[in-house]
Amino acid sequence: MRDPTARFDDRVDDYERHRPGYPTALVGLLQRECGLGPGRDVADIGSGTGKLTELLLATGARVYAVEPNKGMRQAAERLLSQAPGFVSVDGRAEATGLPDTSVDLVTAAQAFHWFDQTAARAEFLRILRPRGIAALVWNERDDGGSAFLRDYERCLREFSLDYGEVDHRRTASRERISVFFGPGGFREAEFQNRQDLDLDGLQGRYLSSSYALPRGHPKFGEVMAALSEIFRKHQQHGSVRIDYQTRVYHGRPA
Repeated sequence: MRDPTARFDDRVDDYERHRPGYPTALVGLLQRECGLGPGRDVADIGSGTGKLTELLLATGARVYAVEPNKGMRQAAERLLSQAPGFVSVDGRAEATGLPDTSVDLVTAAQAFHWFDQTAARAEFLRILRPRGIAALVWNERDDGGSAFLRDYERCLREFSLDYGEVDHRRTASRERISVFFGPGGFREAEFQNRQDLDLDGLQGRYLSSSYALPRGHPKFGEVMAALSEIFRKHQQHGSVRIDYQTRVYHGRPA
């Protein structure tokens, strides 16, 4: 794989504008079962443009948004720099730069599959307080739930750099998650999530992905035309819908 910290260098704007957020039910789970709330310290690892960070901050927690990609980190700073409790950190999962036993909760949303999972596990254990919890989160697209989603999935497989290799469902399997949490195990939950997109949003959603053909690629015009045709075929009242299952795995790495 290409250096995961650089894969989004040319995709920051599309990521910020067109990636889905996370359902409020996820935050409720983190409050009930992971101790999220006022007075708590959270490390949001691979925080990107701040989509989960913003929700964590709204609970009154102090959030260290740890992000190695400069463009993504700056996007989060533009969005959240005035929010109480927001701390931007130039760091990575394997070397956050945070002090020992400094946080109550570590989150990683749409990011764990990019980590060196052995080194990240050691780092999470270093920065977590004795009763601290880790929570790994993904929005998983329902790639077969409708005719539109099946056509979109076929488009991704035809027009991508390395979709099959970096799809997190391959690189962050339940077996790897089990190894990460260790003998203590983990708990799992899922929530419904969705995006309603116009044509610009659908094309931007594609371009926000690390495997998407970049602007300037010889087949860039082809994939934009293919997405336009898929949109024309399936749109209802000017939009198409992407359904997701938001999955969260949480526990104390043992």
